[in-house]
Formats: sequence, structure tokens, C-alpha cells
Amino acid sequence: MFSAASVPTQPRGPARLTRLRVLLIEDDEGDAFLVEELLHEQDAAIQLTVARSLRDARELMAEVDCILLDLGLPDAQGIDGLRRVLAHAPGTAVCVLTGQQDTHIGITAVAEGAQDYLVKGQVDGALLERSVQYAVERKHAEVSAGRLREVELRQAESARLERGLLPQPVMTTDQIAVHSFYRPGRYEALLGGDFFDVVQTSPDTVHAMIGDVSGHDVDGAALGVALRVAWRALTLAGVEPEPTLVALERVITTERDHPSTFATMALVRIDLAAARATCWLAGHPPPLLVAHGRAVPVDAPYGLLLGIGDAPREPADVDLPDGWSLLLYTDGLVEGRLGDSSDRLGDEGLVGLCATRLARGDTMERLPASLVESAETLNGGPLADDVAIVLLSKEPSS
Repeated sequence: MFSAASVPTQPRGPARLTRLRVLLIEDDEGDAFLVEELLHEQDAAIQLTVARSLRDARELMAEVDCILLDLGLPDAQGIDGLRRVLAHAPGTAVCVLTGQQDTHIGITAVAEGAQDYLVKGQVDGALLERSVQYAVERKHAEVSAGRLREVELRQAESARLERGLLPQPVMTTDQIAVHSFYRPGRYEALLGGDFFDVVQTSPDTVHAMIGDVSGHDVDGAALGVALRVAWRALTLAGVEPEPTLVALERVITTERDHPSTFATMALVRIDLAAARATCWLAGHPPPLLVAHGRAVPVDAPYGLLLGIGDAPREPADVDLPDGWSLLLYTDGLVEGRLGDSSDRLGDEGLVGLCATRLARGDTMERLPASLVESAETLNGGPLADDVAIVLLSKEPSS
């Protein structure tokens, strides 16, 4: 009597290196015996297990490469039985067995998701072994194609979100050059939660911002897009930075998917006529003022993170010398380690890196990328967190 027990086919020649695990779900003992004999005669590289009902087979489906399914089981009839098998073992190849008068059912089964069908009484050992092997390969190809489609969809979604995170600056002046850099943490990542923007609101006024949402997934990126778009809209509408930060606090508390999600942000308003910048920090590292081969952090008070509470963020003014640049960055740039030690680069280390890169002759256009390269060299590999950099540089007067 056949039951839900392993019935290995014994090779009659040299041992095969790879044996496919096949589960036959068949309640007819004669048909099950015939399948076993055909595989024996073929010396097939197959280990066969037989179950007499769908109930008996349920716990065995996940352990096999292919299922041979009779469509006339006592507890599952026709296409309904196939659908139940596909639902329970979506990653396993399925080849259905039909009677001579039911070939149309076999075609329907393939349309429903089976990899192949065999007609009882018209199968020899070679055809049976080949059908099982092809069914397994087809399933592998389907799974791979499905994964590829998922990757392509994620990449397309990431591209859309990145366009929202990293917009084109809205600039009409030729007095300032804008250079940016963006890389998600870990090279295989598609996107992160860092974002930035630059807009000009009058001939002499340029606004810049950079931010970082906690979390590095699609939800974090989507929230970053919402914050950036809200900032741009408010800034272009002439809303001052302080009430803009209040509005952004409302955006994050209403749009985040978890109450612990927060964001940091640095805002800068540049008055070109007065050669002065004003900076507001919401838990974000201060920009670096780069001039004459040196980099100095802007002395601005840290305000509360966005998403923590509505509180005033005090501004700080800084005079801009000739040939000035302002470097805005996210903390992923400074959280890398220094070699094998537990010490991190930190803001002071970044100041030193800036001086080193400038002494080596880096241009302002090259500086953001070279800072990341140096930080990764010190870290001994890719930085774990997302990195975004915006560098605004005063162009020489013509």
C-alpha cells in the first residue's frame, strides 16, 4: 500500500550527483506503482515520495522540487485541486496528470499556473523524467523573472522618489554655483531618506535646505519628498523660515507612518547684496563656511528635531567673506569610522578633510565627491548611512 512515505528510486547505474525531489499526489495505487517503475527503468535522478491525498501531501510540498498532481483526488477534484496546491506551494513546480479524455483539463491547468501536464497511458520513463526536469527549470525561470520584475518596479519607484528628493534648483542668478552629491547608504540601496533643495526668491535672496528623515526605506523617502516639496512651496510663497519650520512640523506629524519618526533639517537664507547668510537648525549639523582654504562650522544653535515638538529655532547670522562657499551635508558623511578604531569622523574631522582636499587643489565642483571618497577611505569601505551634500559657492565677479 502506498502512503505519504518516501519511495526512493534506486539507481541501476553510476550514482547521480543531483537528484530531484518529486512528490506524487495520486490515490490510485496502480498508477502510483507505474510512475515508480517508469522512473526505475529510466534510472532517473529522482527521489520519489507518494501521497494519496492532498491532506497527506500538505506537509510535504515545501520539501520537494516538483509535484506530480493527479486531478482526481478524493479530497480535491480538477482545477480546484491545482489551485489549492499552487496556493500552498507557490514556489514549487507542478506537473498535472490527466486521463486520455481530459487533455483539455491539462491545457487549462497550464493556463492556471502548472508548468506542464502529462496524459496517463501516454508516458514512458524518458518523457516522465524530462517533463519533471523541464517543469522545475520553467518554475525557476518564472521565479527569477518575477524577482526581476519586482526589482525593476522598485527601481522605477526609487527613481520617481529620488527625483522628488533631489530636484533641480530654482535659480536665476549667475552669482552662485550649486554643486550637489547624493548616495544612499550601502551601495546596493536604491534610495534613502536624505533630501535637499535650493530656490531663489528675489534677485538678491537665495534659500537652501538639507534634511534627513529617520529610516532608509520607501516610507522614509516618501516623507522626505513631502517635506522638501512643502518647504519649496512655502519658500516660493514668501513664507519666512520660522513659520515654515512650524508648518513642516505639522507635515511630518501628519504624514509619518510611525510616531517615532523624525527628521533633521538645516535652512540657509543668503542675502547676496549684504554678503550675509542666516541659518536655522532643527537638530541638523551646521553648514561649513569654506573660504581661503579653510572650513569653519557656522555657529548656529541646535533647535529641536522635526517631529519632536513645536518650538522656536533661533537663527544665526554669518558674514560671507570674498570667495565664500557654504557646505550643507547630512550626518551620514561624518558617521563613518576612522580605520579600525571605534572613533567616528565627526564634524571636526570633516573640517580637517575639507582643508586637506582644498590644499590638494580640489575645485568646489569636485569637493563634495572627494569628501565622500576620503570618508569612505577612512571608514575602510562604503558609508553605512545615506549621504547628501549641497555646496553653494560665490562665483567671481566678471
